[in-house]
Amino acid sequence: MNVDIHNSWKPYLDEEFKKPYFKDLAEFVKHEYKHHQCFPKGSEIFNAFNHCHFNDLKVVIIGQDPYHGVGQANGLCFSVNDGIPHPPSLINIFKEIEKDLNISYPKSGNLMPWADQGVLLLNATLTVRAHQAGSHQNKGWEQFTDAVIKTISSEKSNVVFLLWGGFAKKKNKLIDTEKHSVLETGHPSPLSANRGYWFGNKHFSKTNSLLQQVGESVIDWKLE
Repeated sequence: MNVDIHNSWKPYLDEEFKKPYFKDLAEFVKHEYKHHQCFPKGSEIFNAFNHCHFNDLKVVIIGQDPYHGVGQANGLCFSVNDGIPHPPSLINIFKEIEKDLNISYPKSGNLMPWADQGVLLLNATLTVRAHQAGSHQNKGWEQFTDAVIKTISSEKSNVVFLLWGGFAKKKNKLIDTEKHSVLETGHPSPLSANRGYWFGNKHFSKTNSLLQQVGESVIDWKLE
């Protein structure tokens, strides 16, 4: 596995890449991609970091696993490639944005424009075997992405962390809440959303309000 990551991250993560667990992880990923169909494409594994540079980072959204269907995953959590039908969680994210900000529902589910504005769309696990959810969990990715969250917490200030669902909320312990803002709500999946744990959270307008309070430019959540 080539660690194709934007230069802005390297001073903070270079030590992580040298650790034994990461070398084992890289070997595992290389073997998986050679012998199985895996997602996202090898060149897109670090897309979240390549579109959201460290210096520009203002918001972190934490997901769990890449989509495991053909053509879906593009290296950003909750995001799909242009022309791909929107998965259920993404539909609910867009519905909440529609209500919260009065923005029309977008055609594309590609969240690159958010990443390019400083939103780190970070899955805890960055790769997956086709049609096998969770197949690359507990191989080292979580150790790496936890280190990323800790690094952001220690090296930056006034970042807004959006923790959606039980899995993401566990990452709260990695964040210094004295210098960062944390917004928590239910997961946007239909199971959680239909029980009333997602809709009405207003996380998108709240995020922009928090950014304004510290003199940062807001995120344009509109995709078209």
